[in-house]
Amino acid sequence: MHTMTALLCQIELEKYIRKMHSIVGNAVTEGRYLVFGIGSSQLLNAAVYALSSENSSTPSNVLASIPFYPMYKAQTMFFNSENFQFEGDTNSWQSNNSTNNMDVVEFVTSPNNPDGELKTPVLGGKTIYDHAYFWPHFTPIPVPSDHDLMIFTLSKLTGHAGTRFGWAVIKDKDVYQKVLNYISVADLGISKDTQLRVLKLLKKAVEGDGKPIFEFAYNKMRDRWERLSSVFSKSTRFSIQQRHPLHCNFFNETRLPSPGTFISLVEC
Repeated sequence: MHTMTALLCQIELEKYIRKMHSIVGNAVTEGRYLVFGIGSSQLLNAAVYALSSENSSTPSNVLASIPFYPMYKAQTMFFNSENFQFEGDTNSWQSNNSTNNMDVVEFVTSPNNPDGELKTPVLGGKTIYDHAYFWPHFTPIPVPSDHDLMIFTLSKLTGHAGTRFGWAVIKDKDVYQKVLNYISVADLGISKDTQLRVLKLLKKAVEGDGKPIFEFAYNKMRDRWERLSSVFSKSTRFSIQQRHPLHCNFFNETRLPSPGTFISLVEC
């Protein structure tokens, strides 16, 4: 693809990503930087790299609250950097350590997987908000997320997981440059064919201010939960987690969440 054409595609794609967030109201993007990645998985480790301290005598402590996405631990340990190390669960770590003068990078998965709860930081250090499921067909959108580093993925928005496309919304320019550098060194950027495909998908998704796609997807998820709840209501041994209604600004009504993979069974 010609360099100018590729640049115009990237600019247009950024515009539609911002438009989608504006329509849904799930993230503040004005005045923020965007970085594309091969799915959100690549961006998760790029974010750890960008937020970890390079000049410290000790590595940054990377943590997440149980239950957490296994890739947080797997990638952090796999890359085995002297600048960061995975330290496990936030609550367990906090009970044995003081956060004063400690270099901490915390993954905040909101909505969480598998319980679907909207989470907040435990430690109050540097945070990476994993918003993979923060879309109105999975969870009510109470307010736009307004954090320093937020990561989203196409796979949970439209279901096109095989396209392998994610993006980070970043407030700080230095952090943005580090994440961008990570992606550039790792893969020389993101496939332009992929970007064209995503652009076409988002142009379709924003039609009707997003109502057709999100109503369709929400109804599908709700129906599956109703069928699942009906099955487990007959059990005397297991029950499904309680879901809590919230007001959704996108649908302008109070709704129950309809989590995608968020199924927690409790033995009675």
